[in-house]
Amino acid sequence: MITYEDFKKVEIKIGKIISVERVEEADKLLKLAVDLGEKEPRQIISGIAPFFDDIQELAGRKCTFVTNLEPRTIFGLESKGMLFAVSDDDGHFSLLEPNDAIPAGTLVT
Repeated sequence: MITYEDFKKVEIKIGKIISVERVEEADKLLKLAVDLGEKEPRQIISGIAPFFDDIQELAGRKCTFVTNLEPRTIFGLESKGMLFAVSDDDGHFSLLEPNDAIPAGTLVT
C-alpha cells in the first residue's frame, strides 16, 4: 500500500501522440513523440508494438501518460514518461484514452 500523499506525487496528463517510429533492434519498442501541452513534444519509449499491425494508427490518438518519472534510457533513447495501457494473459490490450474533447496537457485529477 502507498499513502494518498505518495499517490498525489504521480503526475498524470493527457497527451496526443504526434508521431510513431519503431526502435531499431527492438521488437516491442516504439518511439513516440507526444504533445503534452509543453513547448516541445516529449519522447516516450513504449513496449506496445506487438499490439498494433499498423503502428501509424497511434498517431493522432490521445492517451494518458505519467509525466514526472525520472528519465530512463532504453536502447540508447531517452524516455521522458510512461504510457498507460492495460493487457491481460489472454492477449487483450487497451490504451487508456480520454474523451477526444479533453485537450493535450490536461492534468488528470
